[in-house]
Amino acid sequence: MKTATVKELKEELKFRSDDDLMKIILRLSRFKKENKELLTYLLFESTDEDEYVANVKTLMDNMFLALNTANNYRLQKGVRKVLRESKKYVRYSGIKETEVSILIHFCRLMRETHPQVLRSKTMRDLMERQLIIVKTRISTLHEDLQYDYEQELNMVEV
Repeated sequence: MKTATVKELKEELKFRSDDDLMKIILRLSRFKKENKELLTYLLFESTDEDEYVANVKTLMDNMFLALNTANNYRLQKGVRKVLRESKKYVRYSGIKETEVSILIHFCRLMRETHPQVLRSKTMRDLMERQLIIVKTRISTLHEDLQYDYEQELNMVEV
């Protein structure tokens, strides 16, 4: 079975009724957890982006506190899981300010909550890659926001 392109899907959706569209969306939400999470964001959380960012940060805080610190391998695996989850929430939003804010919070959590993680070269490299991503995203923002986020980033880097 050949998958349709986005353009073909748009054209087909133009001809569908509202009732058909609702049935398609509900059917789509049954297949993957990520589809349901994206629909939840689009329908309920996209109206208040600040609250969404605060909820994601709280979730990240809880995930960092629940990490297994007894074993270095498990700790690194948990940190990568937190990063993967946070990137997923960034992808749902698609707003650059949200991405910068969440990634800065991730780097701050890595440095403050579990500083022993940074003894590992792979984790230091992971942190440096995230800082590079944050710096490139900050450079695309408005000048006022750039200054604010750079101040926040400098506090994390020190």
